[in-house]
Amino acid sequence: MMRKLLVVLCTAFILVTTVAYGESGLSGQVLAEINLARTDPKAYVGFLREFRSQFRGKEYRQPGSPILIRTTEGVRAVDEAMRVLSRQKPLPPLTWSEGLAAAAAELVEDEGESGKTGHVGHTSGSPRERIERHGKWQGLIGECIGYGPDKARAMVMQLIIDDGVADRGHRKSIFTPAYRTAGVACGPHPRYGNMCTIDFAAGFREER
Repeated sequence: MMRKLLVVLCTAFILVTTVAYGESGLSGQVLAEINLARTDPKAYVGFLREFRSQFRGKEYRQPGSPILIRTTEGVRAVDEAMRVLSRQKPLPPLTWSEGLAAAAAELVEDEGESGKTGHVGHTSGSPRERIERHGKWQGLIGECIGYGPDKARAMVMQLIIDDGVADRGHRKSIFTPAYRTAGVACGPHPRYGNMCTIDFAAGFREER
């Protein structure tokens, strides 16, 4: 079977000590939020509707935060996400993969030192290179990166809304039916405060 690589880049940055990955902590919480959106997308519409109420024009302020955040599209992107999720059929949850999480952690550590963004790390390489260092994948792989939010729900909502991303690639990755497993790593970023990398696979077998 021909293997296909799908990689999407997060371009929606939100300004707000070590790389953390594992099923506990923020990394595990991010995957739990992704699974909530996949298994019960209509429930996630309610979270988006609540978030929409924080907007004034194209800017919003999170409750209790003094930081005013400016978006590219404003509520238009939020409204579109709500429409899509209201029609989205539930999908199976993704299982946690230590190998994919380790691949994601390589990029988080790399960019945490360099301050750069994007899918190809200065020392860690491309998503495919990182993933293949930790195991063998089948069918389809992909990667999402979010910069800024330090709370799981805010991070996942950023990826689902996909403000400023024309093809909504991050949302599509989260709701790709072929994906069955994922790994997440989160850590500090010198420019954006925080980042999370999510690596997905249709099939993945870790190297022992």
